[in-house]
Amino acid sequence: MPLTRDYMSRSLKVQQNCITKVKLALTRNGFPSQRSLAEDVGFALATVSNFLTGKPVDYTTFEELCRKLGLNWHEISTLDLEIAAQDLDLQPKLPDRIGASHTCHQDALPCYPNGAVSLDSPFYLERVPVQAQIDRELAKPGALVRIKAPKEMGKTSLLMRVLDTAKSLGYQTVSLNIEQVDVVILSDLDRFLRWLCANVARQLQLPPMLDEYWDEDLGSKISCTAYFEDYLLAKISTPLVLAFDEMNRMFEHPQMAQDFLPLLRSWYEEAKISPIWQKLRLIVVHSTEIYIPLQLNQSPFNVGLPIQLDTFSQAEVQQLARCYGLDWDNGVEARQLMEMVGGHPLLVNIALYHLSCGDINLSELLETAPTAAGIYHHHLQRHWVTLAEQPELAQALDRVMSATKPIILAPILAYQLSSLGSIERLGDKVVPACELYRQAFKS
Repeated sequence: MPLTRDYMSRSLKVQQNCITKVKLALTRNGFPSQRSLAEDVGFALATVSNFLTGKPVDYTTFEELCRKLGLNWHEISTLDLEIAAQDLDLQPKLPDRIGASHTCHQDALPCYPNGAVSLDSPFYLERVPVQAQIDRELAKPGALVRIKAPKEMGKTSLLMRVLDTAKSLGYQTVSLNIEQVDVVILSDLDRFLRWLCANVARQLQLPPMLDEYWDEDLGSKISCTAYFEDYLLAKISTPLVLAFDEMNRMFEHPQMAQDFLPLLRSWYEEAKISPIWQKLRLIVVHSTEIYIPLQLNQSPFNVGLPIQLDTFSQAEVQQLARCYGLDWDNGVEARQLMEMVGGHPLLVNIALYHLSCGDINLSELLETAPTAAGIYHHHLQRHWVTLAEQPELAQALDRVMSATKPIILAPILAYQLSSLGSIERLGDKVVPACELYRQAFKS
């Protein structure tokens, strides 16, 4: 039986015996208060408070808050208990259609699309040529790969699969998300480099040994380089793939970027002459062009393999629709959806999720998409929270959405809006990323 609107609109709440676990997850994930979590996800403070105190919130809100806090919503929600008591015939099933060009599991139920897609998900559209290109590059000693795309385009999902392949080849892998670094650490080069060294050692299951290699007289950058060369790389016998996700966060700290990014470039250059540095393969993932001024010979953003993640093509949207059990082979529905959201991976997946659940049809979805009643309400709300806090950014976005042709923005404003994924760059000019954003954000 299809997942109905009534089922999806049911309120969920945290089980009473899980409330302490949920509150601990708040601080464990770096949120000092309920308000900080509410601001991060773009929900009302009262909604977050209800969630944390075991009061009902709607389905998609519950799932998003669990994702943000690293919680399994099945384990802590009352819904799981209700389902267990029902007859198995009431469990929703996907339609029978399975696409021949993409392996999908008929008995798998889609999760609400948000964040990185798990490695075993049948609802991930493989970027085969791109990943193959990255895999070939990482086989080279001292390689550097740069993956760039706006937010929510699938960068982290791709990175997870690249690292998984590297592990299967016997490489050591370390993944660091710059979004998780405290602001006080990003404001101090010495603290950041010690954070970096300690985290790499931890993921390699090595003792930190920081004090043995840190020398104040030599400075932080030389100490960090010596730590990698004489300790970390010397301790391992296989290549190390070191990935930095959300590197654009560092662009917001210009002095740190101007100190650290040339250090990465120097390690890349060392690999040309030093066998020990050839063990290191770097991946840098970021959502925008760097706008921090760096000398050409100091920037890691003009060397290595550049990878630009594109939006989905119509053929890929149709392929993904088959994974959700939808028969879109004639291309009509795919074209209609793409006229609203382009091929934006997250927005496409959200639409296919709701359509496969049967809680809305395509005409209703497209009609309500830019409104508060639409399926993109929470997605757009997160943008509105950011814009409400930054009036200059909101004015710049309104200019883009109201313009009838591409316009030029100040570099910092273009960087911020590009990071949000709300605009698309055309050389030195910008345009709305899709019709959804144009309708939602035009005054």
